Amino acid sequence: MSKKAWSLTTNISVAALALCSLQANAANWRYAIEESLSEVQGVYATRFKEVVEANSSHKVQIYPFGTLGESVDVMEQAQAGILQFVDQSPGFTGSLIPEAQIFLMPYVLPEKQSEINYFFKNSKVINETFPKLYAERDLELLSMFPEGRVHITTQQPFETPEDLDGVKIRVMTSPLLVETYKSFGAVPTPLPWGEVFGAMQTKMIQGQENPMFYIESTKMYEVSEVITDIGHNIFTTAVMANKRFYDGLPAEDQALIQKAIGEATDYILEYQQGLEEESIAKVKAAKPDIKLVSLDEDKRVRFREASSSVKEKFVTMTGDSGKAILEQMEADLQAASGK
Repeated sequence: MSKKAWSLTTNISVAALALCSLQANAANWRYAIEESLSEVQGVYATRFKEVVEANSSHKVQIYPFGTLGESVDVMEQAQAGILQFVDQSPGFTGSLIPEAQIFLMPYVLPEKQSEINYFFKNSKVINETFPKLYAERDLELLSMFPEGRVHITTQQPFETPEDLDGVKIRVMTSPLLVETYKSFGAVPTPLPWGEVFGAMQTKMIQGQENPMFYIESTKMYEVSEVITDIGHNIFTTAVMANKRFYDGLPAEDQALIQKAIGEATDYILEYQQGLEEESIAKVKAAKPDIKLVSLDEDKRVRFREASSSVKEKFVTMTGDSGKAILEQMEADLQAASGK
C-alpha cells in the first residue's frame, strides 16, 4: 500500500471511530411541558431543542400537556429520572417547594415589561436562592420566565371583592393561591387543568385565571362571558432538569444545556412582545360579545387591600426561609425598578 493510500485509509478510520464515538454518546432527552407546542412553553422548549440539536448529536423529545398525565404525574416522572427536563409553574410545585409560591403572591411582581424582563434574568432569588431549594427535591432549576399577565374569566362582571362572594374560581393546587382567592372574596376551587373547561361549561365553577394567550388558545372564552384584568400577577413558570441526570453529565453537555436555556430565555422574552394584544384581538374576533374589562387603579386598590394579608400567610407557611426569600425578592424588585 502506498503512503498516500495508507494515510487516506487511516484518516477514514479515525473519522469513522470519531463518528461511532459521537453516536455512542448521543442521547435522547425527554422534556415535558404544561402546554401545547404552539403555546409559550412549547415555543420555549422548541427553541431549547433547536439549540441542543444544532450543537450536538443529542435529540430532544418534547411531550405536550396531557401526553404523560396531569401535572403531578409529570413531576413524579421528572423526580424519578424518567424525564430529563420538565417545565412546571409554581402553582403546582408549590406543594413540593412551598417557597416557590412567592411567585403567586398578588400585587408583588411589576407590570412594566422592561422591569419584568430584568427581574427574571437578574434576580438573586431566582439565580441563587431557588436552585438550592429545588436541588433538595432532586431538581436542577435551569430557568424561570414569565408568560404574561394573569386575567380572570367569569360568567358575570365584577369590580370589587364583594362582587366575587360565593363565586367558585378554579385555582392550581397551591395553598397560597387558595388564600389569595379567599381574600378576593371568591371560593377557590383547585382542579386539574383537564377538568376546567367542562367544569366551566356545566357551571360547576364560574371562573378561572390564566394569561391571555392561554385563554385564547384553549378557547376558555367560549365558556366565559367576561375577562377581567385586575393587575394582580404575572404567570411564572420554571424549567428544571432531573438533578442526578444533570450532575452526571460531562461538562460540555452541562455547558450546552446552559447555552440552550440562555438562548431560549432571550427568545421567549422577545417572542411575547405584543402576544397579549394579539390574543385579545383573536378572542374579540371569535366572540364579539365577550366583555373585556381592565380595572383602573381606584378599583384595583380594593383587591390590593383585601389581599394584603397573603404576604403574612406566605411567611407563616414557609417560616424563616420564606421570610428571607421575601426580603431578597423585594430587593431584587427594587433593582429591577431602578433599571
